[in-house]
Amino acid sequence: MVGPCIFISRSNLPSIIYSELNKLPVEIRMWKETGPMWSKQAAPPREVWVDVFRNCVGAIVTLGDVIDRQLINEADKLFIISTYSVGVDHIDVKAATEKGIYVTHTPEVLVEAVADLAMGLLIALARKIVLGDRLVRAGGIYDRWGWLLGSEVHGATLGIIGLGNIGTAVARRAKAFDMKVIYWSRTRKPHIEFALGIEYRPLESVLSESDFVVITVAATPETRHLINEERLRLMKKTAYLINVARGDIVDTNALVKALREGWIAGAALDVFEEEPLPSTHELTKFDNVVLTPHIGSATYETRERMAEVAVRNLINILMGKRPLYLANPEVLSIRPLQALI
Repeated sequence: MVGPCIFISRSNLPSIIYSELNKLPVEIRMWKETGPMWSKQAAPPREVWVDVFRNCVGAIVTLGDVIDRQLINEADKLFIISTYSVGVDHIDVKAATEKGIYVTHTPEVLVEAVADLAMGLLIALARKIVLGDRLVRAGGIYDRWGWLLGSEVHGATLGIIGLGNIGTAVARRAKAFDMKVIYWSRTRKPHIEFALGIEYRPLESVLSESDFVVITVAATPETRHLINEERLRLMKKTAYLINVARGDIVDTNALVKALREGWIAGAALDVFEEEPLPSTHELTKFDNVVLTPHIGSATYETRERMAEVAVRNLINILMGKRPLYLANPEVLSIRPLQALI
């Protein structure tokens, strides 16, 4: 007898997802596309999703899969959406909750990898590493070495916007560079201030005092375009902006204007309002901008741990158990857990 249907939206996710599900009495359906997990172009078409939501009890999805209210309203049997990501902004969680659908995600496991990237981007930006590499490959660098005078990281002031797990991990790394660390977060964290020797500031003060600003705040309707033209104008002309959170936290048009007019010294971005970023985008034209294609969690170790959590979340739900990470705990009172296998 064929068990309940589970849908997986990519065929190139870590193998542990498939091997664990193959141990269960479930029917596995898989979209054969192997594109990047954040790519909307690689996502299943709408008609496939409608069929999944009507006929499957669970789905493992990625950042590139837009699960909106209209699609959720098509759900008949669906019980759980397990996203292979920490963020859930690609899912209408409110609509899912109203429909009694559990939404799970994979926080914490990618904290250290994203924090590593944040510091890597900061150093690459400050010391013009990417530009230096480009000039060496082009030849003639020794006639133009003055172009590569950068900024010291040691002793500089780092401002962190959003002191969650990732922001805290960035702060720990920054202290190893003897940086002064200040932060703004929607909730003040006195215990972390004491443990790490960092200081809270209002958002405007973080922007105006910092030599480097790292964005690690969660994406919510309230944080969309949190960094806008008005706030970019508060930054020092010698300061750098680094974003490893979500693209729409920064107003891209305002950032392009800030770079073009010299309000800030440069930017490093791992995330964008439009992903993938077109190769012709204005941001690609600046020598003082470092761009990476949303690779915050892109280490072998982290992606494997994310897969373990994503599939465990789903299996727990199927067995009537609470998942490791539930993005909408309110759903428990709407649709109590029950064993599905």
